[in-house]
Amino acid sequence: MKNKPQTIQQTPRFVALELLIKVASQQGYSNVLVADAIKKHRLSSQDAGLMTEIVYGTISRRLTLEYYLAPFIKDAKKIDAWVKELLLLSIYQLEFLDKVPAYSILNDAVEIAKTKGNAGIGKFVNGVLRNIQRTGVPELTEIKDVEERLSIEVSLPLWLVQRLVQQIGIEETSALGHSLLIPSRVSGRIDTRFVSLEKALADINDEGIEVVSSEVSRFGVVADKGFLAGTSLFKAGQMTIQDESSMLVAPSMQIKPDSRVLDACAAPGGKTTHIATFLESSKGGEVVALDIHDKKIKLINDNARRLHVEDVVTARALDARKVDEVYPDETFDRILVDAPCSGLGLLRRKPDIKYQKKPEDFMNLQKIQLEILESVAKKVKEWGIIAYSTCTIMPEENQEVMRLFLERHPEFELMDIKGVTHLSKSYQDKMLQIYPHHYHTDGFFISCLRRKPQ
Repeated sequence: MKNKPQTIQQTPRFVALELLIKVASQQGYSNVLVADAIKKHRLSSQDAGLMTEIVYGTISRRLTLEYYLAPFIKDAKKIDAWVKELLLLSIYQLEFLDKVPAYSILNDAVEIAKTKGNAGIGKFVNGVLRNIQRTGVPELTEIKDVEERLSIEVSLPLWLVQRLVQQIGIEETSALGHSLLIPSRVSGRIDTRFVSLEKALADINDEGIEVVSSEVSRFGVVADKGFLAGTSLFKAGQMTIQDESSMLVAPSMQIKPDSRVLDACAAPGGKTTHIATFLESSKGGEVVALDIHDKKIKLINDNARRLHVEDVVTARALDARKVDEVYPDETFDRILVDAPCSGLGLLRRKPDIKYQKKPEDFMNLQKIQLEILESVAKKVKEWGIIAYSTCTIMPEENQEVMRLFLERHPEFELMDIKGVTHLSKSYQDKMLQIYPHHYHTDGFFISCLRRKPQ
């Protein structure tokens, strides 16, 4: 029997369109939708790769693509949202995917338009795309305002470009924006209790994935591509998938084998399990991992078992803002507040975030971040350490939170962060602010507070 020909609904472009419609209407996050779609449609590795590239590429470059499209639809009457998404994903392929033939892009776009709409919409889509092919897209140099041009060029909302220019200047903002258009690398954290970094690198390379050691973390391995979760080390629980920047948190806390540690916002448990590798149950070491949701407690426990640290991990459901009501003062030697944040350091892996955030979000989050710090402040022992971390690049959620907390709590002081002095471009005033373009990692913030004796 011959295989049935693939219908247009089964093509990676049709699946990509369905996902982009959901993301645009905020019915889901791109990373979750992509993973679900690959399973649901049983896409081959080649089709899954194209679909993923189209989804992430179209979202990442959305403002650029909308600028390219605008002059070609200015005379059109109302265009349905899905038709606009179809045109944007098609322009993305025409302009940014060199190895994809134009006839294939146009043919699929027209067939999708006819299938989801009618022959008239197919004709419209064909006309717009052929016109773009014929005349070319408009030049960005036509935009005279420097910040507005950069906003369109790197597809960051204008308000965010303006904020970043205030923080780091136009050149650094441009470098940051362009870096977000380069795909993320994959990184894994090696549990050096079981295997040295050198042995791990050799083993993973032997399995056909080209990895190098991280320049950011002494526990990290990095690859431009490859499925690290399929390696023997991952299956043996001797490696976990984690961004390089977040691997810096546990070492910064200067944990001892007998430390009692609180991870106040723990799920899914990446930092919890890293903290746990420094503890020994025989000496009384323990990390208490909190999350507000019961289902995430299960996730923490599952990760602890997989990574062979369940003997020192105690997970429980609790709002971090309620710690003050549950634990006696001076219960913990170390506390981690990996605070809820805007996530603007994650734009390379979750590009849809940048279109959903608003400037006022930062102040709302700052309130929560300070409430959590307030709740845990008395729970750390004298000379103990509270580490504060986020995956954002906004001062309101980072440096400003530290300033406000220290104003209210003179019994704390910022201390030097262990294990980060090699990151000189990111480490200033005893605070680590990694921007995504510094080391091609997530954007990340860490500070360490030491409680002085009264």
